[in-house]
Amino acid sequence: MTDAPPWADVFGYEEPYPEQADGIDAAVDAARDGGFLALEGACGTGKTMLALTAGIDRVRDPDSPFERVFVLTSVKQQLRQFETDLATINRNLPEEYAPVSGLTLVGKADVCPYARENRGGIDRGNVYERCEGLRERTRNLVGDDGETTASNLVSEARSQQVGLLDSGADSGGDAESVVDGDGDAESAADGGTAADYLSADGEPTPYPPDTETHAETEFCPFYAGFLDDLPEDGGDPAAAVPFDIAERGHVGPDELVRLAAGHGSCPHSVMGTLVPEVEVVVGNYYHAFDPVTTETFTGALLDEATFVVCDEAHMLEPRVRDLVSDAVADASLRDAVSEITRVVQPLSFETDGAESDDAELVRGELADSDVTLDELERVREFYADLRGEVDRLITDHLDRERPDWRAAMRELDDGEVPLREPDEPGEDAITTWASEAGYGDRVWSRAPTVGAVVKRVLDSVESEDKRRAAPGVGRTLNAWYREGHTDFFRAIDLERTYDGTAPPDSWRRAYNGSLALYNCLPSEPIGDRLGEFGGGVLMSATLEPMDVFREVTGLDHLASRGRPVVERTYGLSFPPENRASFAVDAPKFTHGNRGDPGERTDTRLAHLDAAATVASRDGNVLIGMPNYAEAAWLADGLDERLDKPVLLDESSGDDETESLKGEFFAGTGKVLVTSLRGTLTEGVDYRGDRLAAAIVCGVPIIDTSRPRTRAVITAYDRRFESGFETALTVPAVRKARQAVGRVIRGPDERGVRVLLDARYARESWNSVRGYLPAHEREEFQRVSSDMLPVALDRFEGG
Repeated sequence: MTDAPPWADVFGYEEPYPEQADGIDAAVDAARDGGFLALEGACGTGKTMLALTAGIDRVRDPDSPFERVFVLTSVKQQLRQFETDLATINRNLPEEYAPVSGLTLVGKADVCPYARENRGGIDRGNVYERCEGLRERTRNLVGDDGETTASNLVSEARSQQVGLLDSGADSGGDAESVVDGDGDAESAADGGTAADYLSADGEPTPYPPDTETHAETEFCPFYAGFLDDLPEDGGDPAAAVPFDIAERGHVGPDELVRLAAGHGSCPHSVMGTLVPEVEVVVGNYYHAFDPVTTETFTGALLDEATFVVCDEAHMLEPRVRDLVSDAVADASLRDAVSEITRVVQPLSFETDGAESDDAELVRGELADSDVTLDELERVREFYADLRGEVDRLITDHLDRERPDWRAAMRELDDGEVPLREPDEPGEDAITTWASEAGYGDRVWSRAPTVGAVVKRVLDSVESEDKRRAAPGVGRTLNAWYREGHTDFFRAIDLERTYDGTAPPDSWRRAYNGSLALYNCLPSEPIGDRLGEFGGGVLMSATLEPMDVFREVTGLDHLASRGRPVVERTYGLSFPPENRASFAVDAPKFTHGNRGDPGERTDTRLAHLDAAATVASRDGNVLIGMPNYAEAAWLADGLDERLDKPVLLDESSGDDETESLKGEFFAGTGKVLVTSLRGTLTEGVDYRGDRLAAAIVCGVPIIDTSRPRTRAVITAYDRRFESGFETALTVPAVRKARQAVGRVIRGPDERGVRVLLDARYARESWNSVRGYLPAHEREEFQRVSSDMLPVALDRFEGG
């Protein structure tokens, strides 16, 4: 590069695209002043490399306050792209540069050696409960009052593995390489095979396949190994990491497991220790915005020394809204009552002045926590009465809205019981009931402390590892009472199920009920969290309109406090002659115009005709509909008209979706119809010839009749004076733009992008054309339905 900028040495390729260079400069300049870059970049912009380069430049600059880059993405494919680009940077660094150290954060289920191999009674379903129980018992064994040391536990576990080899137990295998007590590999011939020790991702570990016991107490040898490696003098915990992260560059989950478990240490504990030590941390939104995760795992990253990268930032608002909302299930209330009862019971059975060991333990915990027996019983009474009130509210709601619900339990849909008027902020029915029933400030405020005491007691006296309900119930009910009634909406969620064990006339046979505390307006928690970082980049292919994005993410609030926010928007840089983009002036695909899926309306026929016109062409065609019901309708209609296969994506699990994608990609051209609320229109790679056209039918605005949606609109109206547009219309248009953006993924690809609805094509009272960025308004040509075949022929013949 001529007159290369300072960041050129950490850029992964020989030359950046012009947009990349401009974006890197903008991000570096903003971060130098403690600010942020809001970046919209179409596919091909090189956003991932742009953001990594800017962040690593700030980290490697000796005059910069930044110590690390923290990448957040909501899409697994994008996470892999950051890992790939970081590897590219390291591969092309000048020889005199040390590799950029990096770490990908994952959950315990992905790194626990037992869960990965389904051994030790641990699997992906129970790994969190089993892990916490094993860790606590291991700590108790080696703590100040423990009966042994971590070193002894490790030696015991290693000796068990050696003993298995010495026993000559034949597992029917050939000689294998195992790990001896010093951590070195040795041959296990004549009976010592892989069945005698736990293997983690192909790497032998020093321990047998199952957890160990010491004096009849089960413990985790991997966690004991980690504790044994910690400095005895309370020194730097990074000394417990059994490899040099600075020499390895990026370490992903599989490599972490091999390195840590192969040494005999807990991979998850090693990962937590490395979090503040590496230069690039790759995670998801949970790691920055989930209160529990940040409190227990990633809190060290939340400071001004961190350069944050929020990828897929158009999803920042809805994802964080979910993370800062909360709920208490009816079943959790039931379990919390049971848990408190089991804590109180030992104190109820005292006779003749004699006190059981359990009673003594309970009294000790109460004394240490300043919780009284009366408070335990009062909170238990509150939870039981609250459950009764929830039962009454749900029953009354169903009697009012669907009087025949008892006879039609298998036909009921998911539902919601609003606890206040969605359009008028005010106190909810549960809070009012509690006050009138005599449950005041103290019972709400003490609920979290009571929950913590209950957990400690039960974890000590019960051997089964399980997640306790009382702590979560206490935290959420405390927030229920503490949070305001303007930005938060309270309701009872009804999730469809069928429980044949519930009484035949109870709603519990048909529903799982939950008290839901819903954050309508997450801009404040988003902005507050972003403000803790030193600066960074928020980026996506669909951020526009920028003024709305800045409002709903709290960036405007940061700018008002002197934190600069700069903007960049880059359109497609691929050859324009390789794509055709149409905004088809078809009737507006609103519910009022189209009617129900079974109706044969002019609007439905117009959209079916236009979709068939595009879908009949060669190659794979993706069609996004406002919801799954409309997707099923269109798939049926196209199946009758087209010679090519028509696939329908329905609301399903990951395995079914992956299978459908594989079928779509294999062989000759097909049509795939899905909901724009599904997973196939965002974050999926349709590179190469996987997609010839994408159609969006209608504007995917969510159901506005739901009380929660109306509460969100009201909250946005009060804050931004444009509630419907800000909360619903803009996100819907971004969904549409994401879907049509699946088509052109490289400079040599050709394809067609169609926005099928008059609201994209021309101005009107409910037009959305103004929410497209300027370059897309220019590119998406207005085409009438009858001229669409002509336009397609012209493109294909060009």
